[in-house]
Amino acid sequence: MIKVVIVEDSNTIREGLKLLIDGTEGYHCEAAYSNCEDLLSSIKKLDVDVILMDIDLPGISGIEGIREIKKYSNEILILILTVYDENDLIFEALCAGASGYLVKKTPPAKLLEAIKEAYDGGAPMTSNIARKVVDYFQNNKPVHEKVESIDLTPREKEVLSGLVGGSSYKAIADHLHISVETVRFHFRNIYKKLHVHSQSEAVVKAIKEGLV
Repeated sequence: MIKVVIVEDSNTIREGLKLLIDGTEGYHCEAAYSNCEDLLSSIKKLDVDVILMDIDLPGISGIEGIREIKKYSNEILILILTVYDENDLIFEALCAGASGYLVKKTPPAKLLEAIKEAYDGGAPMTSNIARKVVDYFQNNKPVHEKVESIDLTPREKEVLSGLVGGSSYKAIADHLHISVETVRFHFRNIYKKLHVHSQSEAVVKAIKEGLV
């Protein structure tokens, strides 16, 4: 059972998402909030796997909410679900620790697939969002002096390439003929070497540094 929390200020959209999730086998809506403040005040009591988070919220924004949630736990997965698809917002959300970025016009079936994909270790994005992420880094390569070289092993690069390509842990494991637990082991090492704490941060840094 995938336990989902919704943070959305539109009553209509919030109730629609709740009905969709609770009406689908294998999913359960643990709670639904209209703002980040209520979520953050209850976060320690929640048993949650995935949070669906809007960006444009009253009070604390969705992106700032992600940062606060990540201070509490790196294990909670956060999917941005918003009307905005501007490059800067996508980049900021992923750097804050979002595990995926979807627009609200995403069909219900695709949204459920994205929740499952994130739960299984993937980083779901609609194709146009993924293209924008790649374009952003291709067109905004920062000029900087590398303080340290990031020494990934060939296997770690293969695992990281799978993540950048949008594959789940299981898909990466199947492709490389290794176990999911071995994939998790490699990611723990990759996170340490990249100094990141989430899949999305790893993807951002991999593209930014040209590691894959």
